[in-house]
Amino acid sequence: MANTTIHNVAFALLVALALLAVESPPQRAEAAMTCGTVLSYLSTCLPYLRSGGTVPPPCCTGVHNLNAAASTTADRQQACACLKQAASGVSPQGLKYASTLPGKCGVTIPYPISPSTDCTKYV
Repeated sequence: MANTTIHNVAFALLVALALLAVESPPQRAEAAMTCGTVLSYLSTCLPYLRSGGTVPPPCCTGVHNLNAAASTTADRQQACACLKQAASGVSPQGLKYASTLPGKCGVTIPYPISPSTDCTKYV
């Protein structure tokens, strides 16, 4: 059961990576974003991340809200660090679902979703 929970968190965190690449000028600020914050925005996405299918509307709301909340470079990089840590336990199928989520919610990202994404290059 604990292993399932870890994988669910990993799925949610990986998807958040896709949402944190909004390009903006570098800013010097403390990160307010935490791994818990990222997960809370994406918790309604877990059914889609487990099995695909139709993305629940509340999931897309969370995707858009996370994208808006990660407004500083520091926040995006902190969230990305959480995602990279969690991504190691995500299955190839889970990565496939995660990679389609931003587009299905109308959010465009400039990089592939991958555990090897260099967050400093994109965020």
